[in-house]
Amino acid sequence: MENELELGMRERKKLRTRKALIGGALRLFHDKGFDETTVAEIAATADISTRTFFSYFESKDDIVFYDYRARLARSLELLNQRRPGEGAGQLLRRVLEQSVFQLADETDFDRARLIDSVPALRARELHLLFDTQRRLAHALHRACPAELDLVEAAAMVGALVGAIKMAIAASRGRGDDPQATQEAMRRAGDLALAGLDSRNRSTVD
Repeated sequence: MENELELGMRERKKLRTRKALIGGALRLFHDKGFDETTVAEIAATADISTRTFFSYFESKDDIVFYDYRARLARSLELLNQRRPGEGAGQLLRRVLEQSVFQLADETDFDRARLIDSVPALRARELHLLFDTQRRLAHALHRACPAELDLVEAAAMVGALVGAIKMAIAASRGRGDDPQATQEAMRRAGDLALAGLDSRNRSTVD
């Protein structure tokens, strides 16, 4: 029992340190700039050494994309849990609501602006986005093998992700606040999925 309690305390401390690193890094990136912020400065915000920092993150870039794996894992989990009678478009809509929108947090808007301002981060985002779409397409195809081949699944995922990304860019480009940008994402998702749903109906007819 004592070992379990000790393990639980240790894990909670690690989670607190990780959150402190993320919060401290994002504040420094906002105040000083991404390139100007050092790993040592980030580590100091959580009262740990630079060496210990690398047991939490491999680089500064990883902090910016700290929730990438969790969001992807949640989306893949939902795709693997297709409900009886649920069409491909309906499944994607549920993934959107229960993963993308539900896991959004207050740092998303500021991180998006940061990524746009740093070429290295934009390149990293494109790489992650391509990998995400590829994995989602394969998962959607596995979930709906009788309805979609892999190319069709990839097209559906690409259409949905592309619509949301362009809506974010357009919303932010006209100076919208985070709430308005979130609403633009939802509208874009609805429009893309409506098109996918009509495609599915015409295929059935």
